[in-house]
Amino acid sequence: MDKKIPYKIYLEENEMPKCWYNVRADMKVKPAPLLNPATLKPATIDELSAVFCRELAEQELDNDTAYFEIPEEIRSFYKMYRPSPLVRAYCLEEKLGTPAHIYYKFEGNNTSGSHKLNSAIAQAYYAKKQGLTGVTTETGAGQWGTALSMACSYFDLKCDVFMVKVSYEQKPFRREVMRTYGANVTPSPSMETEVGKKINAEFPGTTGSLGCAISEAVEKAVTTPNTRYVLGSVLNQVLLHQSVIGLETQSALKKYGVKADVIIGCAGGGSNLGGLISPFVGEMLRGEANYDIIAVEPASCPSLTRGKYAYDFCDTGKVCPLAKMYTLGSSFIPSANHAGGLRYHGMSSIVSELYDQGLISARSVEQTDVFKAAETFARVEGILPAPESSHAIKVAIDEALKCKETGESKNIVFGLTGTGYFDLVGYKNYNDGNLKDYIPTDEELAKSLNQLPKV
Repeated sequence: MDKKIPYKIYLEENEMPKCWYNVRADMKVKPAPLLNPATLKPATIDELSAVFCRELAEQELDNDTAYFEIPEEIRSFYKMYRPSPLVRAYCLEEKLGTPAHIYYKFEGNNTSGSHKLNSAIAQAYYAKKQGLTGVTTETGAGQWGTALSMACSYFDLKCDVFMVKVSYEQKPFRREVMRTYGANVTPSPSMETEVGKKINAEFPGTTGSLGCAISEAVEKAVTTPNTRYVLGSVLNQVLLHQSVIGLETQSALKKYGVKADVIIGCAGGGSNLGGLISPFVGEMLRGEANYDIIAVEPASCPSLTRGKYAYDFCDTGKVCPLAKMYTLGSSFIPSANHAGGLRYHGMSSIVSELYDQGLISARSVEQTDVFKAAETFARVEGILPAPESSHAIKVAIDEALKCKETGESKNIVFGLTGTGYFDLVGYKNYNDGNLKDYIPTDEELAKSLNQLPKV
């Protein structure tokens, strides 16, 4: 074992970030603005404030402020589980027989089980500060809904969660954690909203999607007094809050004089990936360093690798603003894979623009390979990873095996976004040999892409 680098690299409490980092400030070509679907003009703060908290809307539209000070109330909450450890995967390195050094930033050391709490507590704080009494949201695998229910409980806010129906059925215990923290959880699409009724009529028996759940949550927010909608991924404000992941990773590596060569994150809507890579991309944009950054997405929902870079609705019901992003079309409903947090039709505008500029690359992987990688990791590293995180593990293993072939000793860093203890239906199906891979055909993708709005 390398005596210089400990198994777990911890930062001291006083080394925890005091500010969030906004990568847009260093981008010469900024992400395209959100558009009001009624006017097709850039959405204003006043327009966004009808749906989101005002201060969050201001963060969403700010392309120039590099650092936002983290309010003391949020930093105090962060101290319950932050700084999170950067772990050297010595056992995985030995198992693979690779000269590569593998590190993972572990975000599962809180009750919600994932990185989602970093933004949930911030958004709940701003809602409370504005004097709201409740918020609504959607959730895929349930990590975001769990995190938001915890944050709302902390600030005594009402929390309504629309959970993608397939995950609602596959992960009942995730649902019960949300209910324990006081949230009202509804399977989506439901018959409780007008848009839910419309989607159920158009797609009878659908297992739902994040796009469907977003539509329902937004409708619930705008029709409920003193309530706003909050989102766990995709938006600029969310990637801003999640930058604590990358800032801590950056600091921990510098503490031991380690320079990352490859940085890997799973990619659904972009919250984890964007949070991990933003400070490193900032170094690249300023000409200070260079990294090989890889976004990993499911082959069943390949927005970056097979999508189109265009303006599209953020939701299936077409009530949200239009965002320019790599998208499969807002009407695309992915197969019922077990990485529920990655079942979104589009990608963050920030991540999309970085990908379009060639600053990051992307790969898609099939879920049986993902679970095989998860099994390998769990057996030697002692953590049962979430299926979403396991996409990053799969490519980290691939990159480490390449180093074994070439003899290169690269430093590989990936984001372990959370634990998989509520994903045991997926693990059971994998262990029983019942897990199937599904890759959408070109014809299926063309059907939804042909419905993109004419902007």
